[in-house]
Amino acid sequence: MLDGGDCCTAVEADPQQPLILERAEEEPEKKWHTVVSDRAKKHCSCSPEKAKSKILSFVPILQWLPRYKLKDWILGDIMSGLIVGILLVPQSIAYSLLAGQDPIYGLYTSFFSSIIYAILGSSRHISVGIFGVLCLLVGQVVDRELAVAGYLPESSFGSNNSDALLAGLGNSSNVECDRSCYAITVGATVTFTAGIYQVLMGLLQVGFVSVYLSDSLLSGFATGASLTILTSQIKYLLGLNVPRAQGWFTLFKTWYSLLTNMAETNICDLITSLVCLAVLIPAKELNDRFKSKLKAPIPFELFVVVIATLASHFGHFNSKYGSGVAGVIPTGFPPPQLPAWTLIPNVAVDAFSIAIVGFAITVSLSEMFAKKHGYTVDANQEMYAIGFCNILPSFFRCFTTSAALTKTLVKESTGCQTQMSGLVTAVIMLLVLLVIAPLFYSLQKCVLAVIIVVNLRGALRKFREVPRMWRVNKIDASIWLITMATSALVNTELGLLVGVLVSAFFVLGRTQQAQVLELGRAASREHYENVSSYRGLQTHFGVAVFRYGAPIYYANQSLFKKSLYKCANLNPVKEKAQRLKFEKSKKQKDTEEGAKGMSEVKQNRESEASSSVILMLDEKSSRSVRSLVIDCSGILFLDTAGVNALKEVRKDYRELAVEVVLAQCNTSVLDSLERGGYYDSKKDGEVGKNNMIFFTIADAVSYVQNLNVPNGDCDNNS
Repeated sequence: MLDGGDCCTAVEADPQQPLILERAEEEPEKKWHTVVSDRAKKHCSCSPEKAKSKILSFVPILQWLPRYKLKDWILGDIMSGLIVGILLVPQSIAYSLLAGQDPIYGLYTSFFSSIIYAILGSSRHISVGIFGVLCLLVGQVVDRELAVAGYLPESSFGSNNSDALLAGLGNSSNVECDRSCYAITVGATVTFTAGIYQVLMGLLQVGFVSVYLSDSLLSGFATGASLTILTSQIKYLLGLNVPRAQGWFTLFKTWYSLLTNMAETNICDLITSLVCLAVLIPAKELNDRFKSKLKAPIPFELFVVVIATLASHFGHFNSKYGSGVAGVIPTGFPPPQLPAWTLIPNVAVDAFSIAIVGFAITVSLSEMFAKKHGYTVDANQEMYAIGFCNILPSFFRCFTTSAALTKTLVKESTGCQTQMSGLVTAVIMLLVLLVIAPLFYSLQKCVLAVIIVVNLRGALRKFREVPRMWRVNKIDASIWLITMATSALVNTELGLLVGVLVSAFFVLGRTQQAQVLELGRAASREHYENVSSYRGLQTHFGVAVFRYGAPIYYANQSLFKKSLYKCANLNPVKEKAQRLKFEKSKKQKDTEEGAKGMSEVKQNRESEASSSVILMLDEKSSRSVRSLVIDCSGILFLDTAGVNALKEVRKDYRELAVEVVLAQCNTSVLDSLERGGYYDSKKDGEVGKNNMIFFTIADAVSYVQNLNVPNGDCDNNS
């Protein structure tokens, strides 16, 4: 029991002493300039120990590398890095197609991201590199900006556009920039801007935002984007020259273009696609089925790429049948180049959504594998790491990266212990960039599209889980379906926003749907539960106990009062209105009697008044509720409207001689009640009587029963 005054007291009339808890003294609230000064001293002060700690936390490799267990870990790291590197070569080339770039830029992206994350990342297991959803988002921006700049759709992947335009993109010299050059300029600028967003969010310590992106939201978004990716690759499987659709409803626009151009299908590309699909799909299934027995997954993708490249080269598929090929892939690295500053305003909004998606995927995977292997990751450090994985490579013509689930699973299953495996992967990519890359000149685009499509199997399998998701939790399943449908059918970036808004709507909706429940006491002990959910619960004569399982705030305070009045079967507002109506009717009849002076009217008035009074007394006696106890254990917080709602409930019921007390309030609710004037005994006019807050329902019931029964003689179990 807690009194609304400054101290905790007991009720002397109670035969049983209620539970008394004394609040701990809170520290006095500091003034704002003191808080700012303290934080400035904390973050701006420098000492050798603090500087060392900051450097080690910002560059995690300096922590784990000196403690690296060479004999125990090196073999697993080399094996996992080698396998991931082999898998990453064909995927890097393939996903360049999805991002609207030449193959070499995908190899650059995988190389730089592997090195930078190994240095700055706090996760030991995730693989950072090209991710299909981000490639799709980047590719949409690239195609849009190419169209705005006046470049015609490209007829063959990796070829140069003869209609070159002047760069004019912040470069010091006005050299000509063809379509491929402009495409990677846009992609690198988007990547740079997204990286800046991510680093700024790390500086502002907003890594916690990842918790607002639920698993169902991210899964639905990835599945919807996968449908868009699948649709975008159909033209390569068929060898069609169809420009990528822009704006909203791209799925329908793309399928319309495909169907209208179906007669122009390239038979060579179609046959190659079918053969590669017939090989890769069963091969991937075998890898998944026997992954527990295999020490490492068999790199079927690499085998298909090598065989298809040889077949295309010696069969002259490009010259004889017009099949699109990768084209020239240069070796070495380009000189660093600044992003196009003039493009940043055009891509700023797109880059923000890309930054959020990349960060959310990376943090969720990092935390999942950290929890599995018993260590922790820092969400803000992950923000820094993925931000610099975008900023620094953007100077070398790379596009956006994040963690990728498939490669991370491969990395973990092949014995990865630290990010040393990422450095091994970077060595494999370096070897390809310096020596092997030109050998992929004759690789068909349709083979790259097959690799992308086959790797979408995991996301598309989520459709089989929809019935199970619906049985487990209909709200999560609804979020998944709405996010997926919006991402696939309307717009990819809009799908993420809609998913966030729908999730917030459902959270608010749950507080709107909360109902007041009547509680009863268990027969064997002092425990109260919902009388409609459990059998054998006892209620107290004259005392009704209710529970509300949601916060009370401005959006649901009226619903709380309505639900309470309905559950108590006693609406004080309606009761008061009926009384006023009766009194008004009585005055009118008194006036009528005085005006007419007729004895007959007087007799009718007396009989009607007596019958109305008897009716009201019968209704009151049938309810026999003299006290209400509200269990506040489910009320997490109150705002001003919530406090006012409780004050109104207490005031309205007091006018009917019904006492209202609160029980089991948490400290946040108690503080809100105190600040909101709920304990203001001067306003209530009765010191101590109406300001009692109880820590158990039993104490509250005992208290109100003593108030209702003369001399405090009552049976608590009645």
